[in-house]
Amino acid sequence: MTPAEAVIKAAQILGSQAELARRLQVKAPTVSQWCSGERPVPAARALQIEALTERKITRSDLCPSFPWPEMAA
Repeated sequence: MTPAEAVIKAAQILGSQAELARRLQVKAPTVSQWCSGERPVPAARALQIEALTERKITRSDLCPSFPWPEMAA
């Protein structure tokens, strides 16, 4: 799954892109840009999305190039 696909799936889990934006307190166009792959999901938002989706979408799905294992050490 690409990061864009992961955001789309997260939006579906939460009901819509608008609902994902509302819960993250970002503007709807920002989520749309993440869904299109136009903008990457910031690592901090990836953590929030992971929590909102109860880990159905993980931080690694959203930001696969971020050094998550190193951050945990």
